[in-house]
Amino acid sequence: MNLTTIARSQARAALLALAAAPLAAQGLAQDPVAATRTTLEQWVATRATISKETRDWALAKESLQARMDVVRRETEALKKRIGDAESGLADAEKKRLELQADNDRQKATSAALEQRIAAYEQRLIGLLPRLPDTLREKVKPLTQRIPTGEAPATSSLGDRYATVIGVLNEIHKWNREVTVTSEVRDVGGGTSVEVAVLYAGLGQAWYAGGNGKVAGVGVAGPSKWEWRPANELSPAISKLIAVFKNEQPATFVQLPITVQ
Repeated sequence: MNLTTIARSQARAALLALAAAPLAAQGLAQDPVAATRTTLEQWVATRATISKETRDWALAKESLQARMDVVRRETEALKKRIGDAESGLADAEKKRLELQADNDRQKATSAALEQRIAAYEQRLIGLLPRLPDTLREKVKPLTQRIPTGEAPATSSLGDRYATVIGVLNEIHKWNREVTVTSEVRDVGGGTSVEVAVLYAGLGQAWYAGGNGKVAGVGVAGPSKWEWRPANELSPAISKLIAVFKNEQPATFVQLPITVQ
């Protein structure tokens, strides 16, 4: 019940009182007791109507107040949820920006590492022809993984670094050790013979044939490993190889060394 309804009820009560006044005056002239009774009855009825309207208004006001309290609590709860949602969105946006910045840094680092490993790979590819054939064949399973040409690399950066490091490790191991291998050398005239080759790291190598007549010296050249015949050194080289293989007692062997 709103204020307009209450006003209308009170207006009706007032109209009833006004309407009863002429009747009371008329009845008073005829029968004062009856007129008084009628007036009192009308007054009591009017008061009852007013009391009922007042009670209804009080109940309506209480109900309206309760509804307003509910709406106010719901509004406050909604405002809190909106605030929490806005705070959550702000945190999410902050986190997104942090992740974006981290992703940008990772991309920049990845690009730098990509350029660096590409340079390492190209330098390593340029170094391969200068390695002895035996060493080059040994690292071939690794070097075949190195991307060449314009085709994009299919391996991850980690795998590419591992490949380069693996090849360099093998080269370093070969360079700090003395290695004896069995190879086939072209001795000219369309003739090839099997020889034993002793490599002193990557600095020098000597080979000698089983017949004691073929020998030579090898060094790393500008573009490939270079060999030159030195048949006169066959006894010394054969002796050196035999000493290294523990086939003869240790002794001093004099051989020429090329220093570059």
